[in-house]
Amino acid sequence: MRIVIAPDKFKGSLEATEVVDHLAAGIRAVDPTAEVVPLPVADGGEGTLEAAVGAGFTSFPATVTGPVGEPVTAGFALRDRTAVVEMALASGLTALPVDEHGEPVLDAAGATSRGTGELVRAALDAGATCVVLGVGGSACTDGGAGLLVGLGARLLDETGRELGRGGAELARLARVDLTGLEPRVREAEFVLAADVDNPLVGPRGAAAVFGPQKGASLELVAELDAALAVFRDQLAEALGPAALEAAEAPGAGAAGGVGFAALAVLGAHRRPGIDVVLEFVGLAAQVAGADLVVTGEGSLDEQSLGGKTPMGVAAVARAASVPVVAVCGRTTLEPQVLRDAGFVRTYALTDLEPDSRISMREAGRLLEQVGAQLAQDLPELLRMKSTTDDAPAGTGTGTDEQEDIR
Repeated sequence: MRIVIAPDKFKGSLEATEVVDHLAAGIRAVDPTAEVVPLPVADGGEGTLEAAVGAGFTSFPATVTGPVGEPVTAGFALRDRTAVVEMALASGLTALPVDEHGEPVLDAAGATSRGTGELVRAALDAGATCVVLGVGGSACTDGGAGLLVGLGARLLDETGRELGRGGAELARLARVDLTGLEPRVREAEFVLAADVDNPLVGPRGAAAVFGPQKGASLELVAELDAALAVFRDQLAEALGPAALEAAEAPGAGAAGGVGFAALAVLGAHRRPGIDVVLEFVGLAAQVAGADLVVTGEGSLDEQSLGGKTPMGVAAVARAASVPVVAVCGRTTLEPQVLRDAGFVRTYALTDLEPDSRISMREAGRLLEQVGAQLAQDLPELLRMKSTTDDAPAGTGTGTDEQEDIR
């Protein structure tokens, strides 16, 4: 038996590589002869760098400006001349300082994306000519202003002084100076790996939809939305009408508006994050000739159906006529919905341990049990017909208005 194991992380419990290891251990405990192909993946958010390294990219550490201005250790991955930058490492919720309970201290008004720009510069220094920007899990709502500052731009108030960090400061913006922008940006290719299709401002904009997830009150949401509009208008003064068009483009509101800066200034083109990751890890080639594919994530729910990892992996398996099963910490989806999505069977840890706290704490042990059960079920699973032929053909829908911060 050749089994490809391609899950995302189990948020709050295990990284994707650990999920793979525990499932593989359970399978081999029942069938030591099984050929297990480990392929941890991600959807463009947290875990994207790990997936790239697992696919043969080389990791390069870098110390950059964190979301609240303090240095953080992040990094990028490089293979040939293609770099993968995971925004969450430099400018994400996981890079925020934590309180006495271990919870991130949110700062929707002041958090910056500057560290992500510094990572891009480091990747260009290493010889990258194509940069994949995985932008899920961001902590900021600064429209990508910090990203541009990290690449040499200057944001000035009416007195000519540089603005402080964060989206709220953009309300004082009087001029965007791009003369010092890293020149290699104009020659490089940029891919914005983002699932959401929100514009920069307005009722579906970065502040209105994603600001509350980052700690913004209703009053602060309105303030940030107005500040982002100022940034849009001033960037249009520097670049021309193309910046206004970029602000309305699908994905401009991704990652607190970092999508806008990437589209308007870096000339990025947007692709669903899961499609980008599955392409560079070579999932299609690994699935060809496999007997079974195993995928999953911590919470298999409605958001998953919007183009997250399990759906992307299932689409590739469907194209190769290989049955696919899902493994998750919990699921809120009805069995028929899961079957319609293409999974011949779904294994949830909460079926083994209903207490979610215990399930998360002991996810490794429970995954080994699932792996063992899966190995015992293999003859039946291989006889089952996947329903994916009737499922929607796309992987990323681009309609999910929820950034991947799970």
